[in-house]
Amino acid sequence: MKNVILGLMVLFVSLSTQAQEKKNKNAKYEFEVNGNCEQCQKRIQNAAFSVPGVKSAVWSSEDRILHVIINEEKCSVEDVKKAVAKAGHDTADIKAETTVYDNLPGCCQYDRK
Repeated sequence: MKNVILGLMVLFVSLSTQAQEKKNKNAKYEFEVNGNCEQCQKRIQNAAFSVPGVKSAVWSSEDRILHVIINEEKCSVEDVKKAVAKAGHDTADIKAETTVYDNLPGCCQYDRK
């Protein structure tokens, strides 16, 4: 009886391990982040790097695209978008709170949609 229970437990564990989604440790994402200048660049990149699991974050005022490499075992792209919005910068999915946006320097206040 012990062998049957042990066998079932081993089977259950092996099946549950296979069912888990394998997460990418170097997942690349890019998404638009509103901003205007070098101050925005620093703020956006610092916000992205504040999320544990972000390995790279590069934003340019020319194309307004944030390129990130993340460890999906530690964070998600949604976590990065939330951190950027918390710093005052809108993404297509997550908008910054108005009070945070209003406290940005004048040169950093982009046209909100």
